[in-house]
Amino acid sequence: MRIGELAARAGTTTRTLRYYETRGLLPARRDGNGHRTYDEADLRLLEQIRTLQDFGFGLEETRPFVECLRAGHPQGDSCPASLVVYRRKLDELDALIGQLSAVRETVAGQLARAERARETLAAEALVPGGPEPGCELGGIAR
Repeated sequence: MRIGELAARAGTTTRTLRYYETRGLLPARRDGNGHRTYDEADLRLLEQIRTLQDFGFGLEETRPFVECLRAGHPQGDSCPASLVVYRRKLDELDALIGQLSAVRETVAGQLARAERARETLAAEALVPGGPEPGCELGGIAR
């Protein structure tokens, strides 16, 4: 099949396919007229790349999976190098989850502090002669 058909079947653009070719992820075969030619195995490579990218893998991280498929394995993740990438990605995700959890705890603490301060101001406003509630930005609460 030609590049336009492969792009359409893979749900991508010919420009993307040419980029993958320059990165060595997609083979650069030419017919007698100089046109790029592809087969079903190339479509499978593209599906593997796209699936991994949808999961957040960088283009270079897809290389071991593509090489595994090119080596004739039925799945791109059946080779040891692919498993290494999976493990590294899981470690990366665990670190990000830890960072996000820490940020969440900080924001939750700030919210709790702000709610307590707001409740204190509201309670003081109910006391005769107490302060009028004000916005932390300097405005008057209404």
